[in-house]
Amino acid sequence: MIKTDILIIGAGPTGLFAVFEAGLLQLRCHLIDALPQPGGQLAEIYPKKPIYDIPGFPEVLAGELVDNLMEQIRPFQPGFTLGERAETIEPQEDGTFIVTTSEGTRHKAPVVAIAGGLGSFEPRKPLLDNLETYEGKGVAYMIRNPEEYAGKKVVIAGGGDSALDWSIYLAEIAESVILVHRRNEFRGALDSVEKVQQLKRKGQIQLVTPAEVVSLSGNGRLEALGIRMAGEDPRELHLETDAFIPLFGLSPKLGPIAEWGLEIEKNAIRVDNTLDYQTNIPGIYAIGDVNTYPGKLKLILCGFHEATLMCQSAYQRIYPERRYVMKYTTVGGIHGFDGSKREAPKAVVKPID
Repeated sequence: MIKTDILIIGAGPTGLFAVFEAGLLQLRCHLIDALPQPGGQLAEIYPKKPIYDIPGFPEVLAGELVDNLMEQIRPFQPGFTLGERAETIEPQEDGTFIVTTSEGTRHKAPVVAIAGGLGSFEPRKPLLDNLETYEGKGVAYMIRNPEEYAGKKVVIAGGGDSALDWSIYLAEIAESVILVHRRNEFRGALDSVEKVQQLKRKGQIQLVTPAEVVSLSGNGRLEALGIRMAGEDPRELHLETDAFIPLFGLSPKLGPIAEWGLEIEKNAIRVDNTLDYQTNIPGIYAIGDVNTYPGKLKLILCGFHEATLMCQSAYQRIYPERRYVMKYTTVGGIHGFDGSKREAPKAVVKPID
């Protein structure tokens, strides 16, 4: 049995920052995540994509932000149960909770903070007869390491931001990039659409619209695919390729958390945002993209704010007899569980002449 003060379900940016805020209160944290590494979507889906709305960072790569968060929480020595999904939760008579994972690992804590982002994700797949045959053998639904496509012939399908952004990125390293979309118009940011058009004019990207991929072929791994043109001339093109990346978005699901008796609204957990982001079950909180309340914005910086208030409330729940006086880190410094200290500079008082 793993015991901790705050059990955090989800090791994305909001869950990681909650460790820091809890550490300032001298509360220990343990995190559960179904992914094999911390970072959530930032690490799993788009580690190389830049983020522009993190305070103090005009631009930061998603993977770099995860690295910075991990360094920030290092003094507070959080525990991790990775590659396992939180399956069940059992309230105990003493007010604590026992959470058991898909692998049978049991965790006990007086506070549970659900920071699962948008839940678990399943890619929206095109309807192709032999698609699964080539999964991991030329077909991928997300790009974890762009360098894998260096010097290769790549076909991307989709019309949103991900399809546009990755077409732009891979155009610099791949042998060729073909972007297929069933419409002539794209749904992504206008700036990205213009960049794709510029790369098309330079011959670095080939646009095939309106069209869709209708067949895959290869001996052991993907070697070619068929593209059917729409409109008045419904001919079919057959192209050699090394990789097919359909980027039709991800379908989020709460998974087993939806069966925990929490109030659910539109696939998100309803919380009280007037105080501490607690759910309808006392002691269980939901922070970040997984929650909903009037005026909710699904932004990383909003998750940071929610994590901060959640930790303050968790402290009072764990230590109801104590009166906590907040101290700014510029005054109190940071004292890690590993014995490290980052002391705030002492004020120097000069005598009056």
